[in-house]
Amino acid sequence: MNFPAELKYTKDHEWVKLEGSVATIGITEFAQGELGDIVYVDISSVGKEVSKEEVFGTIEAVKTVSDLFMPVTGTVTEINKALDTQPELVNSDPFGEGWMVKITVSNPADVDGLLSADDYKALVGA
Repeated sequence: MNFPAELKYTKDHEWVKLEGSVATIGITEFAQGELGDIVYVDISSVGKEVSKEEVFGTIEAVKTVSDLFMPVTGTVTEINKALDTQPELVNSDPFGEGWMVKITVSNPADVDGLLSADDYKALVGA
């Protein structure tokens, strides 16, 4: 299982890649493995400020639907449109082409409070 060291993680299995004040957010390889085959991603929060730990969308797998939780407070600036027609990208490339949203982070220091790759590995028992 892959745990990129340059990313930050949440206990809810989202990852964050911070570049300046822009954060790219997705779900981890562990999370997509637990969900199984992803069939639909529903995110309609473009232009909205979403608070830390608030639901910003849902992800649907063959047997379940799960909420997506915002790791840090920010304004959603972009949704990965490729997921509209290829939700399976979340399974095949969760840290790359399977990203969910990009946000402008309200307080970049919030990212420092998230889990490191080693902390996340310990959380999931890897």
